[in-house]
Amino acid sequence: MKGLFKSKPRTPAETVRLTRELLIYADINSNSREAKREEKMSELSKLIRELKSILYGSSEAEPVSEACSQLTQEFFRENTLRLLIICLPKLNLEARKDATQVVANLQRQQVHSKLIASDYLEANKDLMDILVSGYENTDLALHYGAMLRECIRHQCIARYVLESDHMKKFFDYIQLPNFDIASDASATFKELLTRHKSTVAEFLSKNYEWFFAEYNSKLLQSQNYITKRQAVKLLGDMLLDRANSAVMMRYVSSKDNLVILMTLLKDRSKNIQMEAFHVFKLFAANQNKPADVVCILAANKEKLIRFFRDFTVEKGRKTFFFGSFSVKDEQFEADKAQVVKEITVLEDRT
Repeated sequence: MKGLFKSKPRTPAETVRLTRELLIYADINSNSREAKREEKMSELSKLIRELKSILYGSSEAEPVSEACSQLTQEFFRENTLRLLIICLPKLNLEARKDATQVVANLQRQQVHSKLIASDYLEANKDLMDILVSGYENTDLALHYGAMLRECIRHQCIARYVLESDHMKKFFDYIQLPNFDIASDASATFKELLTRHKSTVAEFLSKNYEWFFAEYNSKLLQSQNYITKRQAVKLLGDMLLDRANSAVMMRYVSSKDNLVILMTLLKDRSKNIQMEAFHVFKLFAANQNKPADVVCILAANKEKLIRFFRDFTVEKGRKTFFFGSFSVKDEQFEADKAQVVKEITVLEDRT
């Protein structure tokens, strides 16, 4: 007889609606300490865990595409995403982790071959203001940072963040004393500047002056080893991207930029020296060097030639990594020889 009265399982849409109701409750009753609230918050955590299970599946079963589609449609039909982001500070740690995974997964869910998360976020771009500012909250930074990186998979959202005042904040977030938060901010910063090629090229062209002034002074000249190493690596990735060729030519035509890279070549860290070399060689290879760049290279010609004579890949290493490519020692030696050749002939031009 028991089986006759067994309740029907909830549909994914019903799970989302119940979650939304409890998120609204949590938002309105944030200061209540009554037992009823604790009970409701516990139920909310269970529902968020259930949402995650539907989207990701379990050890026993793969996610069901129809269930994921229903959940996604209901999630974006009303403001459940907004509520989840706003109420994140009110959830316990495990629920925050689950909520972060739910938000991340929803950015990839297609409904009728369309990423409906993109349309929703384009109409609710102010949510990015909450996510970016989350780096200022130690308890929430990693959760909001993970959500933000998934949201900027959508080009319209990446463009919004790039063009906002938030970009200037990243130069400070990357140098926060909390290592985990600084690393997370650095990962988001890199994603913003490398994922969407045309959007990044447009951003760098329009914002060249202030962006590279901040980049040079706060990152490339940072006293922090990790900040400096990641910055020179990312600089190389950006300048060597074909989409950024115009920006690259502008960067390597600056004597001030050249001086910074020559300083990085002398860094105590071999890793930083190697990454700096890949940017420095662009200055040397430029066949239209401005006169002031030529003067600096020519004036330091002997020193540079002596430096490159002893400049080698670390002993015992057969390869070193640059971007997604594994570059053999032979390629490094060929690049170095070409740089020396370019510098050597400068005497005849001055």
